[in-house]
Amino acid sequence: MLERLLPERGFYLGLMFQEAAARHGRVRVTLDRPLDVAPDAGTDLGYTDLADLVDDVAARLWSAGVRPSEHVAIHKRDNVDIVLLACAVSRIGAVPALLSPSLDGGVAAVLLDRLHAPWLITDRATLESTLSGLDTGLARGVLTVDEAPGHAHAIPFATYAGVPRRAPIRLHPREPSLITHSSGTTGIPKLAVHCAHTMWNRLVPQQALGRATRGESAALHMSFVHSRFYHLLGVLLHFGSPLLLLLDPDPAHAGPLLAKYRPGIVETHPNTFVLWEDLAEAPGMPLANVRAYGSTFDAIHPRTVQRLLGASRRRDPRLVQLYGQSETGPIAFGWYTRRGADRVQGRRVGTGIPGFTRIRVVDERGRTCPPGKPGAIEARTRGRILTYLGAADQYAQQVDRGWWRMGDMGYRDRWGALYLLDREVDQHATVDSNLEVEDELLSRVAELREVIIVHGPSLEPVPVVCTRGDEPLDADRWRLATSDLPPLAEPVQCRFEDLPRTSTWKIKRLEISRLLAEGELPTLSTARAHG
Repeated sequence: MLERLLPERGFYLGLMFQEAAARHGRVRVTLDRPLDVAPDAGTDLGYTDLADLVDDVAARLWSAGVRPSEHVAIHKRDNVDIVLLACAVSRIGAVPALLSPSLDGGVAAVLLDRLHAPWLITDRATLESTLSGLDTGLARGVLTVDEAPGHAHAIPFATYAGVPRRAPIRLHPREPSLITHSSGTTGIPKLAVHCAHTMWNRLVPQQALGRATRGESAALHMSFVHSRFYHLLGVLLHFGSPLLLLLDPDPAHAGPLLAKYRPGIVETHPNTFVLWEDLAEAPGMPLANVRAYGSTFDAIHPRTVQRLLGASRRRDPRLVQLYGQSETGPIAFGWYTRRGADRVQGRRVGTGIPGFTRIRVVDERGRTCPPGKPGAIEARTRGRILTYLGAADQYAQQVDRGWWRMGDMGYRDRWGALYLLDREVDQHATVDSNLEVEDELLSRVAELREVIIVHGPSLEPVPVVCTRGDEPLDADRWRLATSDLPPLAEPVQCRFEDLPRTSTWKIKRLEISRLLAEGELPTLSTARAHG
């Protein structure tokens, strides 16, 4: 009934900065690298500067020939201007399709083909690397944020400097308004089609959660091609938060910036939070002023929660956990406090969002599981995407009378809290929960930065480990830590940087299994090779 009564409700990216500038004026936004689309603008800008830049880029896109409802693929090197370009595309009623900078050329070509000859916004570096073999027929036009000499089909944005500005265009709230892609952890990413109305249904509960920290300065290191970033940005702009947007998560780079700007809100990927454990006692106390950490995209380890909350000097800091996926947005939420940090249960991802999401766990016959019994996690949510572009059959296979199959295994307790065990495709017959064992190992072996349990060549559970500073794994400590756990194969040690990851730093477990089976996984010479 609510959806029929309020069909006009929508979250429009093209208006986001304009509305924030009108409400809050020149609140500051700090970058750690100049924008590729406006390098002379520097790294210290205001809401009004960014709103003007979005308006200017939108006018240039219109002059180039981009029109409402057309697909515009944005595939360029990582930088904050991906966000501004997406907003500019949206401002003239076109549909931004955000392609991760980490995609290889073959995958990018597949996704461009599914977009049916979109406009393409890119840069010289991407044209000369990832897209070097691009079939120009895959795009109706190529626009570059910088000069691209030698590329006859590419037109620089500078060509349209000074063109007249245009009034914003809003599509109907039920029309496609944004295209993102899934993580690709299980194969070729799927193109998720969002509309302004479902995006509004994701925004509203997140605004409610954000009221407690409204106006606090915020530091973000997140994927600019993931829908979560845009909802978080919408919340922060709505409340007028000063922003620090980071590209480089290295503690040596991020630490001094965090210490200087002392954010009250920090959100990044769980694997980056593991890296930022090193900032807990770093010079300048970079995390001392944090009132709220935000964690999404993946489960976060209990050890990490404890160290982050312990680093804050605020009276009652919290770490807010959101569980969901690109197709649904957040479907569950929960939080941890410092007082309960030593009792964190890493598998507990929270409860449904009242009025917006419902969760159930079902067995192989689709029957609801009783409390404590594992099964497949399904969700009902008003924030679900419209479809998969070019793969409507795959989309339909995941929906059962309005319930969306999350692809994860878990269980609910008698109070309704949801516990995540594993992805369905990652389960081992001899291990009840890979994620639970991984959490335990990270808590027991202090030098571990990451541990991932994957299928070995004979489907045995193989722990792939990364240590801080790539120091050799202590074999005796490992044996002691695993003595009471399910039987595991010998550990394989790698550099974290060599593990295949998505744009949100999720580990591609299936890809690691493939590399392991084919003997192509880069391992450290100090590690015991898997036999």
